Amino acid sequence: MTDAQWRSFTQFKADFAKKTADWRYRIESAGLADALRALQKKAAERDGVPPYSLDTQIVYNRSIDDVKKEDDIKIILIGDNPGKDEQLERNRRYLVGQSGKIADGFFRKNPELRIDFRKNVLILNKTPLHTAKTKELALLIKEGPPLVADIILESQIWFAEATAMLHRALCSSSAEARNQCSCELWLVGYAELRPKGLFVPYRDALNAAYKECPSEDSARASVFVYQHFSMNRFLIDLKEKSQPELTLKENLHRTGLFHRKEILGW
Repeated sequence: MTDAQWRSFTQFKADFAKKTADWRYRIESAGLADALRALQKKAAERDGVPPYSLDTQIVYNRSIDDVKKEDDIKIILIGDNPGKDEQLERNRRYLVGQSGKIADGFFRKNPELRIDFRKNVLILNKTPLHTAKTKELALLIKEGPPLVADIILESQIWFAEATAMLHRALCSSSAEARNQCSCELWLVGYAELRPKGLFVPYRDALNAAYKECPSEDSARASVFVYQHFSMNRFLIDLKEKSQPELTLKENLHRTGLFHRKEILGW
């Protein structure tokens, strides 16, 4: 990273750590940690999730601390929220479960993309609140204390705005040509970005962040939306939408642009 990119990244990292610590403190100081934990377990049980060790209710991604100035962030990948594997004390890292293994395998099998999933991809989420399955956030919002719903909303807006700011900063220092940026933003998994979905606040805040950019802006042009890696939906969708005369990178952009227009409207 350039000096300017590194400054933007380290500021984002510091803000991310501070915000997650603040959200945890607000839950704990309100005496709601046990109530939130009980709700997270209740939601998992309702979904038939086998018992598991619930170690971390609000998860900061420790992988960010491993990033060094000499590293090249080529993709900012946005998942949903930390699941069972991500919240474990030994992990506390995003996208390390089965979906993460599928994503890692995709890039390993396609070296022409020149992307090391664990080195060149910065993984973030739409909220750091843990649930075993994303849809279980709805139960936390419906049956939990108002503060829990407030934090789920607030965290979505913060993540959208802060991620867009970081992405634009990385692009502004790395644009090689008009409409090009060496760092792409991938929204992976969009079911809950649709109208009435759990992540509509994230979608709207992200849209607002890029709306002020001109249509030819390199950051705006490098935002893509894809199916989730779980159950191989990313790979299945990419294969269905690919054209044989195009390169893999061109097909990735074509697919990601198709869903961006479908979900974000631009």
